[in-house]
Amino acid sequence: MHRFYVEQDLIRDNYISIIGSDVNHIKNVLRLRQGDEIVICNGQGKDYYCIINEVSDNEVVAAIDAVKDTAAELKSRIALFQGLPKKDKFELIIQKAVELGAAEIVPVMTGRVVVKLEDKKKEEKKLQRWQAIAMEAAKQSGRGIIPAVRPVHSFFDAIKALSRMELALIPYEKATDISITRELLGKIADYSRIGVFIGPEGGFEEEEIKLAMEHNIRPITLGRRILRTETAGLAILSMMMLMLEE
Repeated sequence: MHRFYVEQDLIRDNYISIIGSDVNHIKNVLRLRQGDEIVICNGQGKDYYCIINEVSDNEVVAAIDAVKDTAAELKSRIALFQGLPKKDKFELIIQKAVELGAAEIVPVMTGRVVVKLEDKKKEEKKLQRWQAIAMEAAKQSGRGIIPAVRPVHSFFDAIKALSRMELALIPYEKATDISITRELLGKIADYSRIGVFIGPEGGFEEEEIKLAMEHNIRPITLGRRILRTETAGLAILSMMMLMLEE
């Protein structure tokens, strides 16, 4: 069944209005008509099973048949803090992180980040594109929320945000005891807010790890192999998904 997202103010007691670019997609691409069934999500964890009543050039109106909690969300909210990689790798990371259940993605300028975003207008355009990628990935994977892609954080702002999490982890190539990783992952269902901090291509500086530890962010190993930045976050998210899936 085709899935669409709308703002909460478009949801009424008995019907929902769809406006914007989805109208053209429904009418001219999918060629849905009156009587067809669709799922509409409010982006806050509720799915509305609907039957299309009316299709016009500017609006699709659908009658609400049933309302259910989205079954696709993990029981804990995971925020992925990602050191900005080169080229288009961050777009892949966003897409796959959303598919794996991340609730929030935060790009971070660490000491060894090569990418420089000094133009505010360019940064805003990138942020709009990143958020659009998150939305498309949410649609494709049947998510009940649209994960937010936050504005670019400095390393210190990222540390502050992570320190407010119930559990904060930082995969680090010099960490060695895999039993600590297993122990922490075995208990993650006890935490409602979890943060994971992944370094850029050059990894973290030792001073950054030291500062992270001072803020109760736990270094962990993901194994004996050194993973690329676009692999590390997806690896730890996959492990977490396995432990949190109900």
